[in-house]
Amino acid sequence: MKKQIYSVLVENRSGVLCKVAGLFSRRCFNIDSLAVGETDASDVSCMTIVSTGDEHTIEQIEKQLNKKLDVIKVKTYEEQQCITRELMLIKVKYNKNNRREIMELCEVMKAQIVDMSKHYMMIQLCDTPERIKLMLQLLQSVSVVEVARTGTLALAKCMEHED
Repeated sequence: MKKQIYSVLVENRSGVLCKVAGLFSRRCFNIDSLAVGETDASDVSCMTIVSTGDEHTIEQIEKQLNKKLDVIKVKTYEEQQCITRELMLIKVKYNKNNRREIMELCEVMKAQIVDMSKHYMMIQLCDTPERIKLMLQLLQSVSVVEVARTGTLALAKCMEHED
């Protein structure tokens, strides 16, 4: 099984996300992660889709995406070809015994405490998907109340001779 990242430029209009998701659903392709947002042009959005499959499946996904009328351009990346980031907000319940431990963990992981009350703390982390998973694992010993994560975002690594 191979993980592939698709950066798909699409026309920014209603129904496009549904059509792309439907393509995956109809063919039983799995979406591991999906993030969508406008680009610098308000009429164009970028969908970053992460999917896992064998060589044939990965190839079929790219071909099927390119057939969609609303798709402007499809770029594919393997993990080593791009920089990836994900955002996570995680709300934890803390007490006087684990407060310092949580704050030290945030410092080590370069996470920020963005909100706090007498018993709850909200932590923000923007990092690679692997480090997001690590942070979740490290926080399992405390009382995790709620988690919200974006999908993976990706851009090709900078090259000296880009066009």
